[in-house]
Amino acid sequence: MPLEELLKYNGTNARPNDYDEYWQKALDELDNTAPSVRLTPAEWQIPNFVCRDLWFHGVRGGKIYAKAVRPAGTENTKLPALLLFHGYSGASEPWQYMLGFAGIGFEVFYMDCRGQAGASYDDNGNRGRTHFGTLMKGVMDGDPQRLAFRHIYLDTAQLARIVMNLPGIDPDRVAVYGQSQGGALSVTCAALEQRIAYCAPVFPYLSDHKRVYDLAFPVGVNEEINYWFRTYDPQHKREDWLFEQLGYVDIQFLAPRIKAKTLMMCGLKDTCCPPSSQFAMYNKITAPKQLRVFPDFIHETLPNQADEMLQWLLPQILA
Repeated sequence: MPLEELLKYNGTNARPNDYDEYWQKALDELDNTAPSVRLTPAEWQIPNFVCRDLWFHGVRGGKIYAKAVRPAGTENTKLPALLLFHGYSGASEPWQYMLGFAGIGFEVFYMDCRGQAGASYDDNGNRGRTHFGTLMKGVMDGDPQRLAFRHIYLDTAQLARIVMNLPGIDPDRVAVYGQSQGGALSVTCAALEQRIAYCAPVFPYLSDHKRVYDLAFPVGVNEEINYWFRTYDPQHKREDWLFEQLGYVDIQFLAPRIKAKTLMMCGLKDTCCPPSSQFAMYNKITAPKQLRVFPDFIHETLPNQADEMLQWLLPQILA
């Protein structure tokens, strides 16, 4: 799809009729979930920085972990915060990755998604991880309130709420950033916690699932939908039902809630998170927004990606 069409594309996946009620009920559940915050010194320390472990409770028994790093000697200063989210099936980057952002003057928080490769987990009797499968986890329960990504989206909002209440954070200067799944979670965090001021998703995943499936690229997480059909619905008798279920965790429908200034970056040859699926979300954002397009790049770290994000963000958040 050429860029001029991408900028007009409005998505394929159907929006569930009760989408707004669904997410209001989810936020009501979050309001009634005590975060039980624990913020303690991390085992890993390095001169000139303060490294801490943050644990908190999410909905449905989630025990969520995030790394936190801030410059030393800023205990009595309200810093801007940068919330980071990782890619699908992964975990937060090593501490060293966060130091550059903290050195600029942020307190940086990097959350592990429950059930993936990091320390976060569901309180369901076991603490094993899955490499893939989060997208489809909960679908067979027949209750969209049990979808795994619903809970993870709410975890991002819980993290933002916690950070904004910390004495060393300026709640009016909080930004979110990530790529792929991390880009999607940046979008959901800004949508569900509308005090987020800046949102920088890079080739965000979890948008327009039906379009991604129809394009049939033989790579990436689209395989999970293929496997579901092969296993549970080989004749596609429940295809509409499946994409309605996935519609509840389709970020394109959360995008209109965003009030943050937004910068999206996109590679136009991405076959894992196809550009059209990303633009289905981007085109629904009504807040001030900008776009950086890389015509010859696939689903990969884009040239000077973090530099582009910081050049956009710093003049605003540090002003």
